[in-house]
Amino acid sequence: MLRIIPRNDAAVQGNWQKELANAITDPKDLLQYLQLDPENYQLDIAARKLFPMRVPLSFVQRMQVGDPKDPLLLQVLPQREEFIQAAGFTEDPLEEHQSAVPGLLHKYKSRVLFILRGGCAVNCRYCFRRHFPYQDNSPSKAGWQQAIDYIANDSNINEVILSGGDPLMANDEQLAWLVEQLEQISHLTRLRIHSRLPVVLPNRITTELVELLSNTRLQSIMVSHINHPNEVNEPLRTAFSKLQQAGVTLLNQGVLLKDINDDVDTLTALSEALFSANILPYYLFLLDKVAGASHYDIDEQQAVLIMRDLYQRLPGFLVPRLAREQAGKNSKTPIDIGLS
Repeated sequence: MLRIIPRNDAAVQGNWQKELANAITDPKDLLQYLQLDPENYQLDIAARKLFPMRVPLSFVQRMQVGDPKDPLLLQVLPQREEFIQAAGFTEDPLEEHQSAVPGLLHKYKSRVLFILRGGCAVNCRYCFRRHFPYQDNSPSKAGWQQAIDYIANDSNINEVILSGGDPLMANDEQLAWLVEQLEQISHLTRLRIHSRLPVVLPNRITTELVELLSNTRLQSIMVSHINHPNEVNEPLRTAFSKLQQAGVTLLNQGVLLKDINDDVDTLTALSEALFSANILPYYLFLLDKVAGASHYDIDEQQAVLIMRDLYQRLPGFLVPRLAREQAGKNSKTPIDIGLS
């Protein structure tokens, strides 16, 4: 039996945790909401066993009803192509399944990735951590102390990147406790938060979160994950404006995805939409070759041609850097697009 999903439930939408609890997890419910016949998607729906579906109603409401090719829908709906076992695509494309201590990845000398929470508000089908063993790398609040001690004992580390899953799945009280501990480590100067949660649930940018990031001695950076201009709506602009006014640096990382944003018109509109929300384009990544996501992949040379066109359309500060992340490398690998 399909779940009836309200189109405008103010009681639910007023609280990010309630919205999260009411996220759509059944592909049939999502298809019904968008007036698409689930009977035409049986082979696609089967892919949910490879990776669960989860998408908040706030994000679904930005999709075009009746459009099976909607670019936001294609990011979250299970697809039959996920069963393809493509050469070169693995469960751990960045070789992250070994951590320094539980919940802490130390790939780069001066910064560490703190996997604060394992869950996400939305399960993007191309996620490079769709196979990540979060059960072994998502310590509780008590377990965070081991990671904090590791950071405190290495003076080369000056930046902590909160990641996941999604770090903003932690509540404001938990975040406040962690930031307080990190502030006491004298060699730390920056706190970076990588999150998609405020994109799909803009009301996650609470007054308490804004005050926390405004008052910490650490320089605060929020790195959002937005792939398409249709993801940027007025609630998102309002939420990110609060962060910007509080002195938080706003950046965006996107992924180049086949049939979603792999053309210069879409990427131009994306950069303009980001800037309208006070967010600067930062990176545009080539797809990490994670098993189950090969149908999203774009050839590197095609990406280069798109980027060359993008430089003709936009001022340089609105053009993200095309890059690839590779296992074993001590930095992102920029892609030379041949402009010099």
